Amino acid sequence: MHIAMARFDEVKNLVMSLEGDFEKFYDKKNQAAGTRVRKGMQDLKTLAQAIRSEVQDTKNSAEKE
Repeated sequence: MHIAMARFDEVKNLVMSLEGDFEKFYDKKNQAAGTRVRKGMQDLKTLAQAIRSEVQDTKNSAEKE
């Protein structure tokens, strides 16, 4: 599996793992769950940026060939 595809799986898993905390924060007003959601969203941002960089590097490498 290509590294970007593995990272995409990480993104999907991260999003799914946050579902419970989203529910706890928005439905039950659990503040600790809100903290976990914010951390998870920061992790998601970091993963997304890594994927974007890899895609751009792959694209640039293909254009040079």
